[in-house]
Amino acid sequence: MAKTAEKKSKFSKEQYLKWYESMLLMRKFEEKTGQVYVQQKIKGFCHLYIGQEAIVAGTVSATKKEDKHITAYRCHAHGIGLGMHPKYIMAEMYAKITGCCKGKGGSMHIFSKEHNFVGGHGIVGGQIPLGAGIAFADKFMGNDNVCVCSMGDGAVRQGALHEAFNMAMTWKLPVIFIVENNMYAMGTSVERTSNVHDLWKLGLAYDMPSKPVDGLTVEAVHEAMEEAVARARRGDGPTFLEMKTYRYKGHSMSDAQTYRTKDEVKEYQTQDPIQKVLNTLIENKWIDEKGIEAAEERVKALVDESVQFAEESPYPEPDELYKDVYAEPNYPYINE
Repeated sequence: MAKTAEKKSKFSKEQYLKWYESMLLMRKFEEKTGQVYVQQKIKGFCHLYIGQEAIVAGTVSATKKEDKHITAYRCHAHGIGLGMHPKYIMAEMYAKITGCCKGKGGSMHIFSKEHNFVGGHGIVGGQIPLGAGIAFADKFMGNDNVCVCSMGDGAVRQGALHEAFNMAMTWKLPVIFIVENNMYAMGTSVERTSNVHDLWKLGLAYDMPSKPVDGLTVEAVHEAMEEAVARARRGDGPTFLEMKTYRYKGHSMSDAQTYRTKDEVKEYQTQDPIQKVLNTLIENKWIDEKGIEAAEERVKALVDESVQFAEESPYPEPDELYKDVYAEPNYPYINE
């Protein structure tokens, strides 16, 4: 009980309410995404974030608007957590012109320049050196922004991770590497892919501050991120955080999940990160039944609006194939 009381005292009622509604929106949006995917309204690959919401919520609350975020293809919740209206994400998955990438990216490529969300990347581990590069650019420009670079546990087996870690430490780049360890990558457990089961230890080879974090508890995520962000902003370089989490759904919509038992999933569902936040709100009398119903109604309205917007939006015209292929370079520092 003492531990719970300590957590309650550190964060405000407003913060818990914000976490709850943001995470609830992520969850309900993903549940609806699964439904419309089965109805074949969304094509291609689709990876849901259900169960992992605390990582995005705690990461966003510990960073500022100017900080950039980059992740892999399980990216819908990241956009939502950063403030994107979910209708533009849903429209993107529907391949509509009103989507955040004009319908050209789909589920795995959610981007928002306005919210400093740099994707959404389909190549396993491909975003890791990109995250280091974004941090390099911020350091070069002389600002105090940080880059949050997230990946799945399968991506840490890519050689690019080690190259990025080496350069990030050598140049003291303001980047926070997060591995969202949901234990199974695409369908093979961590124990079967490496002798190193504690993934955070990979950072120690580069003298990078690294540690495990309870990724199912939003307070723990926020606190770990707060420390890593402060380190990056004062110029001390990167941090590697292993967020231990669990996805309640399969790797993708086509995953039969034969590699784990139903009992295991049920056991982790008792640690639901959203329910933990709601429990704290209820225990502190910061929310009542009416408040819970109101939050659920607001979230449902947003999700319903998103689906309606996506379904009523037009598909891109054929000439869109020739647009957004090249971009004019913009290097403001050249003329300074």
